[in-house]
Amino acid sequence: MRKIFISDVSHELKTPIALIQGYSEGLLENVNTEEESRKFYAEVILDETNKMDKLVKQLLELMKLEYGKREFEDKKFNIVELEKEVVRKSQVMLEEKQIEIKFKTPEEINTFADDFYIEQVVSNYITNAIKHVKEVKGEKYIQIENEVNVEKNKVRVKVFNTGDKIAEEDIARIWNRFYKADQSRNREDGGTGIGLSFVKAIMSNYGNVYGVINKENGVEFYLELDLNI
Repeated sequence: MRKIFISDVSHELKTPIALIQGYSEGLLENVNTEEESRKFYAEVILDETNKMDKLVKQLLELMKLEYGKREFEDKKFNIVELEKEVVRKSQVMLEEKQIEIKFKTPEEINTFADDFYIEQVVSNYITNAIKHVKEVKGEKYIQIENEVNVEKNKVRVKVFNTGDKIAEEDIARIWNRFYKADQSRNREDGGTGIGLSFVKAIMSNYGNVYGVINKENGVEFYLELDLNI
């Protein structure tokens, strides 16, 4: 576990460390004496430092999840309320990209799990959908659907976005730490590249299914939770 952590951190911190080193040397050597440029250098250093801090914390949490070192505090909660709260927090991004949100669900579906971790899963799915949504045949939207199966005592949560399909060779790989179907995407959007790894680790702890399906006009990510009726 320690070896994997060190390997992952070493690989992922190369770029931010190089940027911090370069901009720090620029400040020390007075490469640019303009106050505005010096402020920009300092802002880059601070931004990259924050990214490193976020990455290390997320990696530590992911390792605990993957190796069963994290205990869940399961309780009854309404998954629909949780989804709507995640959407509310994402409102600025939704408005910026002019994305329509559709809900296809009953008003109340009580589930039994750790709502803190399930919120991370749902948030990852919705954030992912926002990043990749595109207009298809005049439509551009994200749909959140909850499909209840009382016989199996499960609810399937589906997050769909219009846009490009995921290449078949990437479908299994996107759940791996730091796998990037688009090699340039994560640094541009501020992501750490481990969001879907969190989903995999959390859902594996619960023994519930999760996955992704290519649809005619986009992509659907899904997960199942235990009902609490």
